[in-house]
Amino acid sequence: MAQEQLSGRTEVIRCGWAKTVLSREYHDAEWGVPVHDDRRLFEFVLLEGAQAGLSWETILKRREGYRGAFADFDPRVVARFDQRKRADLLADSGIVRNRLKIEGAISNAKIFVRLQDEFGSFDAFIWRFAKPSRAQHHWRRLEEVPAQTEESVAMSTDLGGRGFKFVGPTICYAFMQAVGMVNDHVVDCFRHREIAALSLTDC
Repeated sequence: MAQEQLSGRTEVIRCGWAKTVLSREYHDAEWGVPVHDDRRLFEFVLLEGAQAGLSWETILKRREGYRGAFADFDPRVVARFDQRKRADLLADSGIVRNRLKIEGAISNAKIFVRLQDEFGSFDAFIWRFAKPSRAQHHWRRLEEVPAQTEESVAMSTDLGGRGFKFVGPTICYAFMQAVGMVNDHVVDCFRHREIAALSLTDC
């Protein structure tokens, strides 16, 4: 584990963005771990879309609110949300009450389900955009990490063409980082080596 000595104490080195209790917990346990469960993939599709224009910390604080509001991230249930449920969501202080994002989440759920039916799973569809299976990067500073890549542009183009909302190349790259399509932990971070050692079937 990467560590450093500060004032006589041994401290874990993390990526610089993990500064709060919530973000550290998420960084240490989830960020960059390969995700192949469709419900969890839908969770990240929904949450990354909700983040647009906001900080990830804002979304992490509301994650449980989203879980309750969006049927534990079951895309088939969300796809059936009616106008009454839409009104309930707009009044729900536990989520970001943005009409376009709420409508986008429900619309995305419908397309997500169609892709499950077409490809057997959303996982089978979305992991086609990983290069070649999971990119292992070796960034030394956060400033080196790109906001988007050729793969995230391709994902954005495909998803957008199918009708998905809030799937720009930057949002798609954040999704790829979150679900482990790329390992973007900086090399000094203790999680870089741990994530690199994971096989695609470990999670």
